Amino acid sequence: MYTIADISEIVAPQRSIIVAHESIIQNLIYDTRKIMNAETGLFFALVNRRDGHDFIMDAYRKGVRNFVLQNDLQQELVLTDANILWVPDTFLALQAIAAFQRKKFKSPVLGITGSNGKTIVKEWLFQLLSPEYKIYRSPKSYNSQLGVALSLWELNEQYNFAIIEAGISEVGEMARLEKMIKPTHGVLTNIGVAHREGFQSKEEKIDEKLKLFTDAEVLVYPQKYLEHVYMPSQIYKFAWGDEESCQLEVYSLKKEDNQSTLVSLCFSRQIFTVKIPFVDQASIENAISCIGVMITFGYDVKVIAERIATLQPMEMRLELKKGKQNSSIIDDSYSNDLVALQIALDFLKQQKQHLRKILILSDIPGVQVKDEKTFGKLKRLISESGLTELIFIGPVLGQLVSQFTLPITNYADTKSFLEDLKHINYSDATILIKGARDYHFEQISKRLVAKSHDTTLEINLNALEHNLNVYRGLLPPGVKLMAMVKAFSYGSGSFEIANLLQFNHVDYLTVAFTDEGVDLRNGGITLPIVVMSPDENAFDAIVQHRLEPEIYSFRILNSFIRYLKQHDLKGFPVHIKVDTGMHRLGFMPEEIEALLAVLKNQEVIRVQSVFSHLASAGNVVDDKFTGNQIQLLDEFTAQLKQELGYSFIRHIAATSGIALWPSAYFDMVRLGIGLYGIDLEREDLPVKEVSVLKTNVTQIKQLSATETIGYNRAGVIHRPSRIATIKIGYADGYDRRFGNGVGKMSINGQIVATVGNICMDMCMLDVTDIEVNEEDEVIVYPDIKEAALAIGTIPYELLVNISQRVKRVYFYE
Repeated sequence: MYTIADISEIVAPQRSIIVAHESIIQNLIYDTRKIMNAETGLFFALVNRRDGHDFIMDAYRKGVRNFVLQNDLQQELVLTDANILWVPDTFLALQAIAAFQRKKFKSPVLGITGSNGKTIVKEWLFQLLSPEYKIYRSPKSYNSQLGVALSLWELNEQYNFAIIEAGISEVGEMARLEKMIKPTHGVLTNIGVAHREGFQSKEEKIDEKLKLFTDAEVLVYPQKYLEHVYMPSQIYKFAWGDEESCQLEVYSLKKEDNQSTLVSLCFSRQIFTVKIPFVDQASIENAISCIGVMITFGYDVKVIAERIATLQPMEMRLELKKGKQNSSIIDDSYSNDLVALQIALDFLKQQKQHLRKILILSDIPGVQVKDEKTFGKLKRLISESGLTELIFIGPVLGQLVSQFTLPITNYADTKSFLEDLKHINYSDATILIKGARDYHFEQISKRLVAKSHDTTLEINLNALEHNLNVYRGLLPPGVKLMAMVKAFSYGSGSFEIANLLQFNHVDYLTVAFTDEGVDLRNGGITLPIVVMSPDENAFDAIVQHRLEPEIYSFRILNSFIRYLKQHDLKGFPVHIKVDTGMHRLGFMPEEIEALLAVLKNQEVIRVQSVFSHLASAGNVVDDKFTGNQIQLLDEFTAQLKQELGYSFIRHIAATSGIALWPSAYFDMVRLGIGLYGIDLEREDLPVKEVSVLKTNVTQIKQLSATETIGYNRAGVIHRPSRIATIKIGYADGYDRRFGNGVGKMSINGQIVATVGNICMDMCMLDVTDIEVNEEDEVIVYPDIKEAALAIGTIPYELLVNISQRVKRVYFYE
């Protein structure tokens, strides 16, 4: 936490107006569209694509009262009650604050750079090291000058390890990033060999990237990228590769069943084997880099092997998708250099489903026809790749068509290719799309990739992680967080969701029934798990799987005590439920003496937490009632603690309580529906939608005004109409009450209504007034709050009722 006076001391403004020296600064603002907690925000008027000084008054109107402005720009200001610091460069001031925050962090900071694989290595290291460290990692791909600064601002003492990603595009950038990050340890993933724009040569690019590690103690890197490169003498150089001089020598690679790779390694004369659950070259390289990092941090090779084998795939820029005309599409349409192309071609060779293999390749940024060395390597790559056809896009490659022996079609630009696509036969082929960003190959991918015909629930794990952090941001230090994953995580999934929450170090998970907890344990979840409705017949499973039961009545309490005594167990953690007004489950406050008589007369259980449930936290008219509930829990737990003689966790606030009742935080809060992107109380909280239910148009019919639609002829039309049948019905969880115009869906961004009764597997939509084709995508709930309101329920019910037969698709960017 900083005051504006602290900030002033850090950035050393050339002039300032400070009207409130003790104004607290907790968040950095650079975009007025994303303002949160304006009263503790510090607005930087950055001068880049748009001049931030044009938005000063917008920020002021939204409540911002602390500003950093640029000295050489004239501003006519009427901010009479604001603190203003004028500096020569607002961007450098922002970075100076980030660097200052970084210096306060005394634990290891691992910096990662390279041409490809930075984000994957970062996320994998987070997964591999999390059991021992509480790790802060830069979010998503926040590796730019701005992204790194924003990442470091969030670094604080609750973590004991940090992983920061750094990306550059031109000379001079890395020195600024190094000044902020100051990594104690480093990882270089790889170096692209193409002459990228912003660099004169590969060597210049290498020199620039290595500046990140100027003062680092250790650097892990692939030997093949840094042969004959000078590095500062103080760095412990941990190279890996197939040469004997490498600290980690790669003896052999053996691929198994096209699903995993056995890697034989040697470190410090010790030979060991690791099973990497991938076969593509990029993943193998990234995994070995992770192994190198683990070794430098003292991990035993057995532990390394166990954890590497559990690595999970992350969504990467290179994706394999089902294409039209029975094709397969390898989409790598965002970067283009020879190293990236080599990795993509290696992936292409693994795909055996089609004999035809087509490469669609754009010009390589910064490479001209006269660069014979680059094109010599390009020709070698293509000749060794097993390709059957080439499609070149761009003027430079167009001049080299005669140098290749494979059939080649050349286009001047992406637009020309797309115009000719209908004449191209790409059936029964595997197609690699490899293009530089400027060529917008995503347009090609969109045209080639087949649309999904399955009804799916797409779940954005990044959004879920974001929502978790939004609510965490409301909590003061020391308040624990319990995440509710009952009812299949509100329809979103089981251990898929729980794993992400575990990676993000929530303190507890909660399920409704014992078998849900058992499923999580079987899925590798090790966090404490509370079972809300324990059954006496499930005590064996509770103890066996280390689950912690909610105790809400004397019947369950006495039964569980008897069970534990019979099995000679002591100190088993339990959670006491108190009924302060919900009147669903729990001990009444007046039963405390009887409860104490039982608890004090045994040693087999230990109270881990005491909690209650707010009945109407989001209803303003019940504020007095809610306040009384909070007071009752406070009094109940105070007496219980005094009589038992030890402390326990207290909690009463669920999502609504977190959003509206800071006085209800106690020692822990329970985050439920808000985690999944629905907050019914506060529209200002920037939660993101986590799941989207999608299906497709199966058939479209043109019907006359005299026809009826569906069972019981309930769908009556009064004009010639186009009716679309889609593949979702009440067996998928789409409620029958949505029939006959009540339900609204979205096709191509336009809202349409249901017609007729909802069937078991299908329903019909009136699409008369919109452009729509068969196979078009349909968003089932364009606004899930409005949908719930339309049938007199709440979003919770719509989410948890989505059938298990609906395929869940998870995205993690």
